[in-house]
Amino acid sequence: MSRTENAAAACDTGFRAALRCLSEFAPDLGARADGAASLELSSWFAAEPVRITTTSPVAGHDLRTVRVEGVHEPGFHAFLDGTQRSRVLTYADGVPIVHATVAAVVRVRVNRRLFTWTDGARVEQYILAPRRALPHALWSHLETRFPSVLDVGESEEASAADVHPMRMAEQAVHRVQERREALEEQLAAEWCSSDGRMLALDGGLKHHDQVVRARCAVGIVKSHRTMYVDGDALARVLRLRSGERSTVFRVDRAPGHRAPVASWYLRLRDASGRDPFWGLVRVEAADPQVLGESPEEMKDRANRISSWILAEVAPLSMPDARWDRMIYPIRDCAEFLRAIA
Repeated sequence: MSRTENAAAACDTGFRAALRCLSEFAPDLGARADGAASLELSSWFAAEPVRITTTSPVAGHDLRTVRVEGVHEPGFHAFLDGTQRSRVLTYADGVPIVHATVAAVVRVRVNRRLFTWTDGARVEQYILAPRRALPHALWSHLETRFPSVLDVGESEEASAADVHPMRMAEQAVHRVQERREALEEQLAAEWCSSDGRMLALDGGLKHHDQVVRARCAVGIVKSHRTMYVDGDALARVLRLRSGERSTVFRVDRAPGHRAPVASWYLRLRDASGRDPFWGLVRVEAADPQVLGESPEEMKDRANRISSWILAEVAPLSMPDARWDRMIYPIRDCAEFLRAIA
């Protein structure tokens, strides 16, 4: 291992250590941003655009409302969640240098208690900046002193807007999001290949083929900026009552991105007097065609999974702002990640 590699390996990767790293290069760098707020919560960050897209039902022609019958008992063995935090260390002539932490964890339920799965917690930290916009000496200093430095200005088709500091910060956050999702997918794939019991993921099933096609993986989506129904079907979903779900539809992705998945909407809590998305989640699971299931078997699987999710709504996930759409074990994962990352 070279002297440079040794220095990088020994370097603390935390936020304050990164500030010290910058201060070594130039005392005026890194002195202004200590305690900076997370970029993910900044008004600068452009959220996913709101849109409606159409899908096709797995069985039948119209989306219908189904009551989830039976006793709701826990059926998930493990739960996976990830987190990210991006903060500006400093600005070098208006160019943001960002420190980011991404983490993910699998928590396993044993006798009603949650424990971290063996090697099931991962934390990674990075410095992100557009290499072409920084002095060569500063970029070299960052690479020498910090193990993971990512270039967020790699595109050769940069537009005039890409030199705007807010745009560069957005690019950094999107890159961090990609790293977080990759970490979550890696953990989910390892679980599916080595354990195979039922795993609930916070969010969709992403792109990993092994996870998307696994019977054991279930995604619970809390965000509804993209709705997969329109017209009468949209109104029907927004009128779902507590303990009701929609029939199953198929969500396709662009070729080369991932296999289709089965999906449906599920109301976790009574939305009376609330906005129409209160307590509403969208569930993703392996497509019945991938598993060789009949439409009736898919219906039974959707009911069974919905019942398991409804069994997890207590205790409440408060004080999280999304508690109405968050099952408690995912809240436990989030709290664990907050403690280690």
